[in-house]
Amino acid sequence: MSAITSELGGRMLYSMKMMREMEHRIEKLYRQGKIVGGVFFGRGQEAISTGSSILTEAEDAVCPCHRDLAAFLIRGMEPWVIFAHYMARRDGPTRGRDGNTHMGSLKHGIISYISSMAAIVPVANGVAFSFQYRKQPNVVLCYFGDGATSRGEWHEAMNYGAVFKLPIVYICNNNKYAYSTPTERQMAVAHITDRASGYGMPLQRVDGNNVLAVHEATKEAIARARSGGGPTLIECETFRMSGHSAHDGAEYVPKELFEEWAGKCPIARFEKVLQERGLLSAEEIARMYARIAEEIEEAVRRAEESPFPDAGDLLDGVFADSAAKKSHAAGSRAEGN
Repeated sequence: MSAITSELGGRMLYSMKMMREMEHRIEKLYRQGKIVGGVFFGRGQEAISTGSSILTEAEDAVCPCHRDLAAFLIRGMEPWVIFAHYMARRDGPTRGRDGNTHMGSLKHGIISYISSMAAIVPVANGVAFSFQYRKQPNVVLCYFGDGATSRGEWHEAMNYGAVFKLPIVYICNNNKYAYSTPTERQMAVAHITDRASGYGMPLQRVDGNNVLAVHEATKEAIARARSGGGPTLIECETFRMSGHSAHDGAEYVPKELFEEWAGKCPIARFEKVLQERGLLSAEEIARMYARIAEEIEEAVRRAEESPFPDAGDLLDGVFADSAAKKSHAAGSRAEGN
């Protein structure tokens, strides 16, 4: 296992626990009718976005999917802003225009995901290409689920990234189900990495419930990408400890699978590692969790104080402002267009 400090271990555990508790609270707000639409969770998958995104630098970019809440937190999006987004408040990243997990923040280097998840991979390639073109020493982390790898645009994007040696790390959350379709009904090979074996890039398959394994694989992949060595595909084997979304009871998942993977909880496993290595005591972990509970209460309170958006602002940021349109029109007339 990787050698880590108590500071890094504490940040990782905090991130995973904050993600889980925030999602529990998001589900409660949804059941209370304070969030409309669908809500999605990464319960049991917290180690993946934590162990990888914690390695990013300020000018890097991440393209999280709907089970990667820790990536938003690590990149600096505040919990109250995330709650405000879910409750469609004006202070959320979409200023109340959207709820759910469709959110991004360019100042934090977060690119909003696309519901058809494979579609985000070509977008991530574009961001990586912009880094390469400008000769910036930055990388992109692009996350997606196993279902995305059954889409044509995923395969096209993987080939493109490999051919042009883009500075990108592809991270697959293989949680065994694409909505209700198990992986064995999606593909005739054993692993997601088998699907990418013909694209000419390094492939790694890791225990997605082991934050240190994810961290170590991503660290190597990021170093390769920064040095011009091109992309890496990391398949993180995990399990979705919920339905596809809050409205999905997951009756199609055998009960014994939930029981098996409950014993592989990434948070409980990492707590044990930290205590065994003498990096954090049980008392320190308990204090951290108490602090997280207080922070979530404060975040929800602040989000609920945020007003709903004004209907008069609906088109702000959708179209160019009037000054820009006038300037464009004048330029077109001058050029005779």
